[in-house]
Amino acid sequence: MHPLLRLLAVCAVMLSHSLPARAVTLLRDADVEYALGRLAQPILNAAGLPSGSVKVVVIRDSSLNAFVIDHQHIFIHSGLLLKMQTADELQAVLAHEAAHMANGHIAQRYANARFSNTISGLGVALAAAAAASGADPRAAGALSLGVGSSASRVFMSHTRAEESSADNSAIRYMLSAGADPQAMVDLLNIFRGQELLNQSRQDPYARTHPLTRDRLRAVQAQVTAAQAKPGKTDEADYWFARAQGKLSAFLRAPSWTLRRADASPTKDIALLRQAVAYHRQPDTAKALATMDKLLAMRPDDPYLHDLHGQILLESRRAEAAVAAYGRAAALAPRNALILGGQGRALLAAGQPKRALQVLEQARARDFSDARVLRDLATAYAKTGNTGMASLVTAERYALTGRLKDSQIHAKRAADLLPRGSAPWLRSQDVLSAAEAHASKRK
Repeated sequence: MHPLLRLLAVCAVMLSHSLPARAVTLLRDADVEYALGRLAQPILNAAGLPSGSVKVVVIRDSSLNAFVIDHQHIFIHSGLLLKMQTADELQAVLAHEAAHMANGHIAQRYANARFSNTISGLGVALAAAAAASGADPRAAGALSLGVGSSASRVFMSHTRAEESSADNSAIRYMLSAGADPQAMVDLLNIFRGQELLNQSRQDPYARTHPLTRDRLRAVQAQVTAAQAKPGKTDEADYWFARAQGKLSAFLRAPSWTLRRADASPTKDIALLRQAVAYHRQPDTAKALATMDKLLAMRPDDPYLHDLHGQILLESRRAEAAVAAYGRAAALAPRNALILGGQGRALLAAGQPKRALQVLEQARARDFSDARVLRDLATAYAKTGNTGMASLVTAERYALTGRLKDSQIHAKRAADLLPRGSAPWLRSQDVLSAAEAHASKRK
C-alpha cells in the first residue's frame, strides 16, 4: 500500500469525534536530530530495535514531556530537553520510551483505541510524526496542526504496570549502553510531587506516566542493586551539549545565549550558539564571521555547513546559500533535511530544474516532510508541470491533516495527469484516503 494511504487509513480508523485542538509544533533540524540519534543509538541497540528505524523528534513546548505514538518516533518536548543536566538523563528518557516500544505497549493501546469513541485527533497526531511546514524558519522548520488534547492524552497514558515494565527494561538498556542508571532516579525526582498537584498544573509527563512513591522506590532499589560502572564517554556529553546548545540558541533570546555561550563545554559549541544568536538579532555580518571561525575548526562537519546555508538563505543570499548547502549535501548525501534546504536555496536562486532533482531526492528519503512537498510543488509549477504540482500539494495537505483541501488538489491532479500512470495512481491514493476519512466522520 502507498505510504500516504497507509498513514491516512490509520486516520480514518482512529478519528471519530471532534475535540478542542491545540497546536503541536515540531522543530526539525538536521544537526539536533543527528545529535539525538547518536545518543539514542546505543539505547535502541540494547532494546533490540532495528538500527535506524527510530527517529528522535523535538516538539516545541516548554512543558516537560516525552512520549511515543508509533514505532518510528520518540517525541521529546523542548522544555524537557532544556531542563536536563546530563547526557545520561536524556538517555534515561530515551530508554524509557524505547521500552514502551519494545515491550508492546503501543500495539496494546492501538487495540484498545479501536473500540473507544474517546480517541479523537489521533490520526492528525500520527500525520505529525515527521511532517514539517516551515512555520518558523529561524528554528529550522516546524509544523503546526491540531491535535485533540484530551484524546491524545487518553491514548498516550500508560498504566502503572506498563510504567514498571518500562522502568525495568530502561535500566537494563542504560547499563548495556554504558549510561549511568542513577540518571533514571534523577529524572523521576524532577517530577516528584506532581501527582499531588491539580491535573491542570501537572506537567504532561506526570499525567501520562504515573509516578508513585512505590515506583520511585522500586527504581532506586534496582539502580542500587545494579552496582553499575557506567562507561562515561566524552562523545555522549559533546552531542548532548551541542543539541541542547543549538536548541536553546534558537528558542531563547539572543542576549541570553550570548551571555552564556562562552560557558559552553567546547569552543565549537560556543561559536555555534553565538552564530545562531547573531543571526537572530539579526546581525548577519557577525553571524557569518562567527560561522567562518566555526567552519575553520570543523571544515568537514555537514551540519555546520547546513547552518551556514540556513543563515545565508534567510539573509537573502541565495547563491551563497546554494554553495553552502551543496557542501553540506556532499558531506551527508542521504540526509533529507539537508537536501530539502539545498532544494529550497536552489529555488530561491532561480534554478527550479536543479531544485526539482534535489527535492525529489529529499522526498524519497523522507516522504512526510511537508516543507519539501511545499517546495517540490513550487518547483513543479515553475517548470510547467501543473499536474505534479497539484499532486504534491494534495499529498502535503493530507499529511498536515487538511483532508478537504487535499481532496480538491488530488481531483485536479487526476484530471491533469495521464490516466493509469504512477502519479495518477498516487492521486487516487489520496482520494481514497480522504474519502475513507470523510465516511468515518459521518
